[in-house]
Amino acid sequence: MSLTSPEVNNSVLIALTIAVSIALSPVSIAGTVQATHTIKMSSFNLSSQKWQNRVLLIFAPSVDNHNYQQQMQVFNQHQNGFKDRDLVLVQVLATDKSYANGQLIDESSVANLRNRFGVEQENFRVILIGKDGGVKRQETTPVPATAIFKQIDAMPMRQQEMQER
Repeated sequence: MSLTSPEVNNSVLIALTIAVSIALSPVSIAGTVQATHTIKMSSFNLSSQKWQNRVLLIFAPSVDNHNYQQQMQVFNQHQNGFKDRDLVLVQVLATDKSYANGQLIDESSVANLRNRFGVEQENFRVILIGKDGGVKRQETTPVPATAIFKQIDAMPMRQQEMQER
């Protein structure tokens, strides 16, 4: 095989194509990252959680709210406790993006939750919903995660789950 053979020319073309692709990739990767970084917004419906998960709703005016920051700091230290108890954390914020277990939720879901529980945009509230869909706890100040876990662990359904797991 000589340097002027068609196989070598094809190999050179392939190598050049790959080199150019790599050289230009930051531009295309940046566009891709931006496109994939946009988190898909979804709706959140409490009834879809019934008998599957417990739901902990945190209502706050914004991420800058002192009570919200305090509450989230407490919860971030107890993530395993959330998983163990099938507990979905829903952050319902008036002026910032809202999330259910880290997934962005749409504005109509946020409005529905605020209306359903009668929480004004400027208010802070923590509401625990059981697997049966009923309100188990409502607080207007941050709550220790251990207090929520203790309350859940005392529930008959949770007692049964602990025996089965």
